[in-house]
Amino acid sequence: MTLFQATLFTGLFLVAFGGHFLWHGMNSAKSTQAFPRSQAAAFLLLGSAAAWFLYKVLQLGPADFGQYKNILFLVFLVTAVGSFYFVPDFLAVRGLAALILLTAGVLLDAAYMQLPQARLFLVSFVYLAIVAALILGSSPYKLRDFFGWLYAADARPRVFGGAFAAYGLLLVGVSFTY
Repeated sequence: MTLFQATLFTGLFLVAFGGHFLWHGMNSAKSTQAFPRSQAAAFLLLGSAAAWFLYKVLQLGPADFGQYKNILFLVFLVTAVGSFYFVPDFLAVRGLAALILLTAGVLLDAAYMQLPQARLFLVSFVYLAIVAALILGSSPYKLRDFFGWLYAADARPRVFGGAFAAYGLLLVGVSFTY
């Protein structure tokens, strides 16, 4: 993936994500607040993250414990499947956090050793997303608490969405300067 593609796709995603909150405002409260404990979202997000991670495990080279990749694959597969049975609470949030971390790796690889200073707009957002993913992965109930705060006032969802949409538009614009 090129830096242009990474910045453009991230910007478009942020515009769509922020646009949802900007457009729907308080009307999205019920579905958004149901997300952290959603079984369907857990299967989709954690399943996707586990599949992506297991694929990466299968691609390990000799310098990265590649001689143990089959054992690692089985251990992580059992862990992923077992999480649905033994720790079913907030799996959607943990799956989202894992997908954010995996996606961050791809985005940072695209920006690695690139000259344009404008890439810092993408990289800064990615690092903030990594911090958020680490916090949510270790304490997934904080997303539920955030949603409670977000929908406590009528203007907050629209401001939240507007900020993401505006930064997304900035990234889309910056992507065309490379």
